[in-house]
Parts: sequence; C-alpha cells; structure tokens
Amino acid sequence: MMHFLGVDGGGTKTDCVILRADGEIVGRGAAGPSNPLRVGFPAAFEAVRIAAAMAMAEAGLLPRQITAAVAGLAGAGRRNTVRRALVFLTQTLPNATNLVTTDLEIALETAVGEGEGVVLVAGTGSAAFGRSANGQTARAGGYGPWIGDEGSAYDIGRRAVAAVAQTRDHAAPVTILAEMIAAELQCPSWDDLDDRIAQQPDQVFPKIFPAVVAAADSGDSAAQEILFTAAVALSQLALNVVRRLKLQDRAFPLARVGGVFGRSAKLDGMLDSVLRSGVPLAEITHLTISPAIGAARMAQRLAGPIAASAYGGASD
Repeated sequence: MMHFLGVDGGGTKTDCVILRADGEIVGRGAAGPSNPLRVGFPAAFEAVRIAAAMAMAEAGLLPRQITAAVAGLAGAGRRNTVRRALVFLTQTLPNATNLVTTDLEIALETAVGEGEGVVLVAGTGSAAFGRSANGQTARAGGYGPWIGDEGSAYDIGRRAVAAVAQTRDHAAPVTILAEMIAAELQCPSWDDLDDRIAQQPDQVFPKIFPAVVAAADSGDSAAQEILFTAAVALSQLALNVVRRLKLQDRAFPLARVGGVFGRSAKLDGMLDSVLRSGVPLAEITHLTISPAIGAARMAQRLAGPIAASAYGGASD
C-alpha cells in the first residue's frame, strides 16, 4: 500500500496530511510556523518534522514507508529555500519521491486540482495565484511584511497598533482598539507592547487580528476602516491575477484561503462585493479544508502512473 504525504507550511502553523492510495486520509499532524524566511530554517524544518511525525504516528507508518511527499512552504519561491528544504525532506523521508513548492501552488491544487482558477491566500502573509485553462499561471503579492502582505493578519495587526499610537498622540479619534489589543495579548502597558513588537513582530501583529474584528463588530470606526482597507488590498491582489490571465469575462472558481477569512462577516462581505464588481462571473468560495490535502494529492501524481491507477482501485 502506497502512502502520500502533504505539508502546508505557513507563517503561523504547519499542517501535514497522509493519504492512502485510495484517497483516504489516514494521518494528520500539526506544528508551529514553517516559513523559513520568517522563523529561520532550523525552526521551520523542526515544525515540518514534528507535523510529519505526528501524521505518520497516527497512520502507523515509518518514514521509509512514505511513497512520495510534497511540501508547500511559504517563502519557497526562492531557489535557495527550495534546495535546502528538499535536502531536509529527502533526509527525513529517504525512500520517497519528494518535491518542495510554494504554499500558493498547493492551495490552488486543493481548490481546483489541475484546472482553471484563482486562490486568494491571506494568513500571516497574503498573495494571489491562478491558472488559466491553457496552463498559464500568474502570481501577485507574497513579498513579505516589509514591502507587502497587504490585507494579511500581520498587516491588519500592524495597522491597529498604528491607530492606537495615533490616538496616544491625539492625532486621531479615540478607539477601543487599545483596550482590546491589551486584553487579546495580555499586555499590561504600551512599553511592554512596544518591546514585544521589537523582539518578535510575527508573534504580535497576527494575534491582534481577532481584536480588530471584535472592535469592528462593536462599531469602532478605526477598526472598520482597517478591515475595509484590507478588503480592498486583498481584492486588488486577486484582480491583478485575473487580469493577467484574462479571466475577467469567464466563469471560474475563485477561492479564499487562510486564517483571515471566515472570521469577520464584515471583511468577507466587503471583499466579495469588490471582487464581484470586477469578476461578476466568478464563483467565489471559501476553502475550508487544509491545503495539505492538495499537497498530498500532488504527491500522489508525483509518484507516477502506478499511484494514479491505485487511486481508483486500491482498498484497505
């Protein structure tokens, strides 16, 4: 019996799934962040190792029993990242056929398989990726927190702290975000918050996102403006990809993927409204299953014709 392992590694968490040859999920695992550009290679690889070990333990498998594996990692758009991650994956799963790709590739696979469509990914970071019917691909965003990641949880959290800073300087109206951020992070003072941001911004800004959602739902104008700005920025990422692939006048699936979505009816509603004005024929959905499943399906294809035939006929 062949088994296929898929990894979805992002800036907040790592998911791992193992599929049996008949397509049934037999193992799952989870760990911390595994974007090597944000947490470093040792921490990223350790997260992948832990998630994979959990999944294999649940499936009752040893590493040598994995037939093929695909790891979709945020930050894997760089050759050096792919090379180092592939070496690690080969050492971890010595008998497997292994592939390292981006988290965007596996998200698109999960949403539309090998077909036409677009995924808009927003978690710790943000990006859009799509494929046309003729196989052309296009990407927008994914440049990291210093020059991009518009509309991500990181960006929303950073804007919320900036809004609070402006109220402290009496440069903006009072917002309830100050109290909500303090409660969300259990942060006793502004100085403490400032210190934590300076030391580990990835551990601070994304965690503020729920506080912004709660403040917006309570009618706070600053929080509502932040969510509106995020919705517009995210829509522009998706529409950029749509235009480059010339999908504006076509019916195609457009899937929202990541932890930013499904948490705020205001944000989702504003985003969908802007998207529908630009791509009225698109079928906008929210992907609720882990992209690690798409990665495992890619691993099955990677294994070749034998795996493909087993998918349709193997049994336990």
